[in-house]
Amino acid sequence: MRHAVLAALCLAATAFLSACQPSADAASKRALASIDEVDQANLSNIMLTMGDPAEAVAFFSKASAEKPEDLGLKRNLAKSLIRAGKPAEAARILQTITATPDATSEDRVDLADALIRTNDWTAAKAELDRVPPTYETYDRYRLEAMVADSRKDWKKADSFYEIASGLTTKPAGVLNNWGYSKLTRQDYAGAERLFTEALTFDSGLFTAKNNLILARGAQRKYDLPVITMTQTERAELLYTLALTAIKRGDVTVGKGLLQDAIETHPQYFEAAERSLQALQG
Repeated sequence: MRHAVLAALCLAATAFLSACQPSADAASKRALASIDEVDQANLSNIMLTMGDPAEAVAFFSKASAEKPEDLGLKRNLAKSLIRAGKPAEAARILQTITATPDATSEDRVDLADALIRTNDWTAAKAELDRVPPTYETYDRYRLEAMVADSRKDWKKADSFYEIASGLTTKPAGVLNNWGYSKLTRQDYAGAERLFTEALTFDSGLFTAKNNLILARGAQRKYDLPVITMTQTERAELLYTLALTAIKRGDVTVGKGLLQDAIETHPQYFEAAERSLQALQG
């Protein structure tokens, strides 16, 4: 009798395990699929931010070809093409995305960005005009400002630059662009103020430093401002200031600044030496 009961229990246990096995397999497959999705997302992020641009283009081209219906892969391919310096190709990809019902306002802004990089300002404006006014992002207003600049609509440009600078915690780049816009309008004092403000957010932004010197030189301010700079940067800024002075007809001042640049530079400053010799010759 005892043997019969044990046999029955064993059969029941075997049947129970057999019944559970398919469920366990399904759970394992779901878990593995979830891990694979996370791994793919991590790999995509790495390729987009830290990977070699050409490798990223190859990676997302292959992935997008395998899953042509996946708009996320197309978006990543477009971003990779921008990083690789191929905005025209990125624009073509983004145009296929914006033609779908699932296109977003962000897709149109990205397309406008790519079109600006190809110097197609008219098409870029058309895309931005299709973005609803309720979509308010830093990138949208940064591009709106650039388009307004290209059309010399200074009032709109100033308004958009101001909005964009308030929508990011890192406004140095857009403040520098705004300052350059003021520089082209010959509003040198306004440009100087904006370049100085940009450097309060990013003291290492050399473009803003150089632009600041141009704005000051245009006002015949031939001394370097109190900003953070390396010895090499100081020499290069003195060189920029010297050339600005010479272009404004202040040749004697320019010669002195060139000499200062040569003496300041920690290495041989060939460009400054050539400029000084040309003036002396």
